[in-house]
Amino acid sequence: MTQAEIKLCSLLLQEHFGEIVEKIGVHLIRTGSQPLRVIAHDTGTSLDQVKKALCVLIQHNLVIYQVHKRGVVEYEAQCSQVLRMLRYPRYIYTTKTLYSDTGELIVEELLLNGKLTMSAVVKKVADRLTETMEDGKTIDYAEVSNTFVRLADTHFVQRCPLVPNTENSDPGPPPPAPTLVVNEKDMYLVPKLSLIGKGKRRRSSDEDTAGEPKAKRPKHTTDNKEPVPDDGIYWQVNLDRFHQHFRDQAIVSAVANRMDQFTFQTQTSSEIVRTMLRMSEITTPSSAPFTQPLSSNEIFRSLPIGYNISKQVLDQYLTLLADDPLEFVGKSGDSGGGMYVINLHKALASLATATLESVIQERFGSRCARIFRLVLQKKHLEQKQVEDFAMIPAKEAKDMLYKMLSENFISLQEIPKTPDHAPSRTFYLYTVNILSAARMLLHRCYKSIANLIERRQFETKENKRLLEKSQRVEAIIASMQATGAEEAQLQEIEEMITAPERQQLETLKRNVNKLDASEIQVDETIFLLESYIESTMKRQ
Repeated sequence: MTQAEIKLCSLLLQEHFGEIVEKIGVHLIRTGSQPLRVIAHDTGTSLDQVKKALCVLIQHNLVIYQVHKRGVVEYEAQCSQVLRMLRYPRYIYTTKTLYSDTGELIVEELLLNGKLTMSAVVKKVADRLTETMEDGKTIDYAEVSNTFVRLADTHFVQRCPLVPNTENSDPGPPPPAPTLVVNEKDMYLVPKLSLIGKGKRRRSSDEDTAGEPKAKRPKHTTDNKEPVPDDGIYWQVNLDRFHQHFRDQAIVSAVANRMDQFTFQTQTSSEIVRTMLRMSEITTPSSAPFTQPLSSNEIFRSLPIGYNISKQVLDQYLTLLADDPLEFVGKSGDSGGGMYVINLHKALASLATATLESVIQERFGSRCARIFRLVLQKKHLEQKQVEDFAMIPAKEAKDMLYKMLSENFISLQEIPKTPDHAPSRTFYLYTVNILSAARMLLHRCYKSIANLIERRQFETKENKRLLEKSQRVEAIIASMQATGAEEAQLQEIEEMITAPERQQLETLKRNVNKLDASEIQVDETIFLLESYIESTMKRQ
């Protein structure tokens, strides 16, 4: 665990949960697993506060617990899960594009609360959607429930581990902490709920004020009926499934940029790869190096409706993809018109390499990028060979090589002719270790995001009074509009914020938007590098 990761985790925990949870979380990240009383003693926090902080962290899957043989329960922080909080906006936006506003709010509620029952999610989302609609319009629970079922079917949400029933029937003393069990078969099984009702608005309408008991009666009946089949079955967001979707999108985009930019037809190659990935979404584990083999006939039948290409053209495209030097698509057999797989590991390696190349080009220029690609292609090169192959003067090539060497983008390997390692009798070869370079760049990305968050917090703090004033004015205007105030009165309230203050607010908004966009862009780089490193470590 590097200092940059710990600092970023600290900033994320503080921003989402406050100082006490941040203190407990960072302490566990630094020290490893510890029992409750040791955490309270080392952090100087009361037991009650530590318990509450641990409850919050466990609820959001940021801390796990383990019972040791002596009966002591130890708590351990999950740093990787804390870092995933950076990606929350991306998870929510992806769900919005796939499952519209209803899916977006379902995932948002689950991320905000950590774990929730399906009935609770459906009611909250229905209420939120009803509030945004025009007066008199509502949304049915059934509509939200259907979207939830679709999310479970595509594995974007999953059940949380449960306490097995055998523990409850045991007559002996209860264990110090419950053992949670995951049932693989039921992980995406949605309970059969008869959710009848519609979303409600927070403010009570004029029709409900007269018949107060009527409004209460359905509420009690639903509370009595619904929790029975749903009680104890909690759901959470399946982050691995989202990561699989992000990886597939990155592969499709890379194929489109490489294969489809010179073709007159629409994105044919990328659409074929997208179809193959969509067919393998649930059958292939997210950590697998290859997708399941798919026949040409299966791919042809699964192409989107209205995508008019013949079977012969599809086979030509598949052959073209399989012969490409990047080897995103590979041929694994000849049955069924040809069996094809997508080499996920090679695709991630190519994306990570392209990321490194683009960083070098931005930092050191196109000539350095040329040298980096050359060393990457030839595996090992001496300095004289680099100068000759790259056709760059010796002095410039030497400077560029040393720049990249000092920044750990390339490495130097010594091959001695004699055991004494004398410099005159030693070959010095430049080489590229993609894995170590990716780790170095990942560390820098963590530092960059921490700096961006700190800068955003500083900008907000500097303009705190102005933001509070702006919020007060907006609240006054909203309440006056609700009571039917005249335009002149509203304009008078708006003039409480002067022209220079308005300009300052615009500048602040523009700066914060830039910082937010930069965070998302850096996180996309982090995702690619993390995926490549994880895939490489599993193969070793």
